[in-house]
Order: sequence, then structure tokens, then C-alpha cells
Amino acid sequence: MSTLTVFLYALVVVVSLLLIGIILIQPSKSGGMGAAFGGVGESVFGGQAGSHLTRATVIMTAVFFLLTLVLASLIGHGVRMGRSDDGVTAALEAAAAPAAQVETTAPKAEAAPKAEAAK
Repeated sequence: MSTLTVFLYALVVVVSLLLIGIILIQPSKSGGMGAAFGGVGESVFGGQAGSHLTRATVIMTAVFFLLTLVLASLIGHGVRMGRSDDGVTAALEAAAAPAAQVETTAPKAEAAPKAEAAK
């Protein structure tokens, strides 16, 4: 793998963990995790916490989707151009080569066992 791909994978993991945390902090209509801690979310984040957390969720979601699209594009172009960092393309080509060489011949009919013929 290239350094850029590894960096983007690490960034996707960090963004996804932040996104999970932001979603869990948000109060839902029934209180959610905020109600479980006795309204700690409102006292820590203030009265406008809902709008700020909603905005942060939208931004982090957009960043997550952008990063995954960039990763998919980089990996897709690598496979299409014949490069494969993990050897999957080479393994598939090696498996396809013997299959193309296999001849399709009918199996030979075996003679009936002599034990049955002696009866």
C-alpha cells in the first residue's frame, strides 16, 4: 500500500470514531444518552448544544463520505491499471491460467468388474 492510502485509512478511522462520539452525545427526542447521565449534556455544552452538535455531525459525515470516495477512487484506479498492492490481481491471473489450459475430455468408461461377470 502506498503511504497516501495508509494515511487516508487512518483518517477514515479517526473521523468515524469522532462521528460515533458526536452521535452518541446528541440528545434525542426522548433524551438518549443525555438522559442517562441526568442532563449532563445541557450543563456541559450549554443550551445551544443541539444545533452545534447537529452541524458537527453534518460536517463530519461529509468528511467521512469524501474520504471514502477518495479511497475508493485510488484503490479502483490501482486495480484497473494492473497494479495491485496486495497481490490479488496476480493471484487471480495465476488461478485463471491453469483453468484455460484444462482440456475437456470425456472420462473413459471402465470395464465392468470381473466379479460380477463370473456370476
